[in-house]
Amino acid sequence: MGLLQKLFGSSTDFKALVQAGAIILDVRSPLEYKDGHIPGSKNYPLDSIRSKATELKKNGKPVITVCRSGARSGMAKNVLQAAGVEVYNGGPWTSLLKKIA
Repeated sequence: MGLLQKLFGSSTDFKALVQAGAIILDVRSPLEYKDGHIPGSKNYPLDSIRSKATELKKNGKPVITVCRSGARSGMAKNVLQAAGVEVYNGGPWTSLLKKIA
């Protein structure tokens, strides 16, 4: 096990989550999303996440949040987790794209 895994816990199998139907939420602004995103992802900017939590919980699917660096996706994860959504922080969208390809 690598040092980072020891410090931050085991890694999540994002590819398996996506194959099982997880929803990828890109929490960047619409302009950032337009400049590049994971195909099939949904663009819910961070400031709209709280209002989408009930809808996402009712859906019953796991959610993976992404952004540019991982900071906003971490904040979105905390909001959704507090609302009872099964959620994972995918970090930067470009990194997640490589993990699920």
